[in-house]
Amino acid sequence: MIALRGVGKTYAPLLGAPVRAVTDVSLEIVAGEVMGIAGPNGAGKSTLIAMLLGLLAPTDGAITIDGSSPRAFVEREGVAYLPELMTFPLGWTVQQTLERLAILAGIPAAQRARAVTAAIAELEIGEHAAKKLKELSKGNLQRVGLAQTLLSPDARVMIFDEPTHGLDPVWTQRFRDLVVRLRGSGRAILIASHDLDELERLCDRVAIIDRGRIQRVVTFATHEGAVVERWRIRVVEGVEAFRARCPEAEPGTGGGEWIIAAPDARALSQLLAGALAAGVIISEVAPAQSVLASAFHASVRR
Repeated sequence: MIALRGVGKTYAPLLGAPVRAVTDVSLEIVAGEVMGIAGPNGAGKSTLIAMLLGLLAPTDGAITIDGSSPRAFVEREGVAYLPELMTFPLGWTVQQTLERLAILAGIPAAQRARAVTAAIAELEIGEHAAKKLKELSKGNLQRVGLAQTLLSPDARVMIFDEPTHGLDPVWTQRFRDLVVRLRGSGRAILIASHDLDELERLCDRVAIIDRGRIQRVVTFATHEGAVVERWRIRVVEGVEAFRARCPEAEPGTGGGEWIIAAPDARALSQLLAGALAAGVIISEVAPAQSVLASAFHASVRR
């Protein structure tokens, strides 16, 4: 669905030296996949997104979306896009904002009211529809931003930049549920975020970018909307019994430390209950660093 081949971008200001923002990025995103992008500030994520949206042209290489250039694809079909910072006029109401964005999205007049109503209902912002944007909390403003990405229900490409910024835990979980549902419709979804835990929960793969290059792509073997958690267990006595109960445990970095994987707290408790019943003495249980976090810190220059 989306293909980047040897993509590079150099900014050439009128004054000063050229700045290389992106270098030799090659990546493919298939329909039905959720791809994440992670990287420190200044790594090139924003430039990459701008090129995918057709706002910037690459200096080197080529980008295609369903066989077309990004700009041609956007002009033909549109892309659902949530920017990191939304700069709508704060005097607009929520209703006015979504109606005007629906016009800009090219939604036919006969379908516009229904699209706006559906987006408001999906993000449960009906009680705020008549409020001006300046009256909204950060979390509710973010929900308006998410609502506008749903105005075009048939969008085949969706790009979210820091989508959970400002959301409370309830709506963070609701966004995860939304992504699971959107994935099932055969869309290509791209999520850029500094929240590594969220990316690991949501994405099939995550590209780690630093200094304008993809340093590593982390692939998760299975993904059904929830990541398998890794836990650090410190065993004081009964190592053999622990290994018998948890044969897939991996040695940790310290003495008596083991890393085990469990899909949730209930499964973890069941594993540990069996070990304790076998006489194992455990002094510590704590979340281990995620696979993505470990890869990120190994790939990115501090």
